[in-house]
Amino acid sequence: MKTILVIGAGKSSRVLVDYLLEQGTIKDYNLILADAKVDLAEKMLMSHNRGQAIQLNIENQEERRGVISRADVVVSMLPAFLHPFVAKDCLALEKHFFSASYESEEMRLLGQEVAEKGLFFLNECGLDPGIDHMSAMKIIDEEKAGGSTIVLFKSYCGGVLSPESEKDNPWKYKFTWNPRNVVLAGQGVSRFIRNGKYKFVPYHMLFRRTDAVNFDEVGEFDGYANRNSLGYRSVYGLENIPTIIRGTLRRAGFCKSWDVLVQLGLTDDTFKVELPEGFTMREFFNAFLPFDPVHKAEEKLQNLLPWVDSEILYKLEWLGLFSNEALPLLKGSPAEMLQVILEKKWAMQADDHDMVVMQHQFEVITANEEKKHIQSSLVIKGENRDYTAMAKTVGLPLAIAVDMFLQGEIKLTGLYLPTKVEIYRPILRKLAEKGIGFKEEVCYE
Repeated sequence: MKTILVIGAGKSSRVLVDYLLEQGTIKDYNLILADAKVDLAEKMLMSHNRGQAIQLNIENQEERRGVISRADVVVSMLPAFLHPFVAKDCLALEKHFFSASYESEEMRLLGQEVAEKGLFFLNECGLDPGIDHMSAMKIIDEEKAGGSTIVLFKSYCGGVLSPESEKDNPWKYKFTWNPRNVVLAGQGVSRFIRNGKYKFVPYHMLFRRTDAVNFDEVGEFDGYANRNSLGYRSVYGLENIPTIIRGTLRRAGFCKSWDVLVQLGLTDDTFKVELPEGFTMREFFNAFLPFDPVHKAEEKLQNLLPWVDSEILYKLEWLGLFSNEALPLLKGSPAEMLQVILEKKWAMQADDHDMVVMQHQFEVITANEEKKHIQSSLVIKGENRDYTAMAKTVGLPLAIAVDMFLQGEIKLTGLYLPTKVEIYRPILRKLAEKGIGFKEEVCYE
């Protein structure tokens, strides 16, 4: 009998836990679900005879190691910055480690010792990162095997609203993932290469430099570049590719409106303010505009940013930013205050459904010197607030990888991403059996 420890009972753990409990009944696994709030873990396990909920203070190393020592494999569903703490404990206690998050430099430094101890550590095996790597590598490996040269690779992914849930919201967006990450998205400098030329896009220009991305089934989206696409040349074995861009998707029109908040500084998290009692939403917004004793905030905004049109003004008004309602948070950074405002307006309702959209675009020169275009698209809609598209696409690939490892289908040791064929091929096959599959379109010039 094998024991799986899952640390973190947040929304993204729902499908992961269900799959491992289902497989545990068949294959004799037990599952320990640990969280700071044990009631969340108990609710998620629903008294399943293969599950045990425990309370865990993740900052207490002795407590953390005590729980890890009981497991054969450990799955960290914690915020990314906490993964190295768990991974180091797994290394010390010689336990295998899995996560869906980006592999940090701190994690990479553990690689040699992981291999020396004969352990298997797998990161970036969720949605983005995760399914994006696996589905891209499938095409890349197939094209290379056929003698083709890949000259362009663009990959976009977004967690958004299903079209039927967009109607009550002019932004056509609600929080389907961590609100703070959404508010702070794109900060830093985005880096990619296009037609052999390095491109750097600072944060204040990011939401103006977008690509249009279309899905036959669900329409138009804006794609903006992620922070660093350049590092993925080596990850994908495309060191000499002239164009590679990885990006995030939002519904068409979102980025132009969000850019207003960026330009004014409402997404700034670098300083904190303390505002007086009774400060209104309108006063908060006005604080980021020039002083003018005559003109209203709406007029000042359009004088400052002449491209602001009636549609953008309506979206800002809909958020309540021109209202005389009390500002819900009076102490914090502008980004924190904005987040509280958005959490009320962008909250998922009981009958809302989320959606995950992903698209890879390739240009390939075949062995016969033909130019080939490949478009590979994924559209997944959530069932409800528990079984969301995000929870499915983050949790299932990770759960499948854990199950494969425990069944001896993955025989690797060391620190890995799911870019090796022996990892990605069976995971993609099993995802397709669960309805998570790509539609590929090919055309030649």
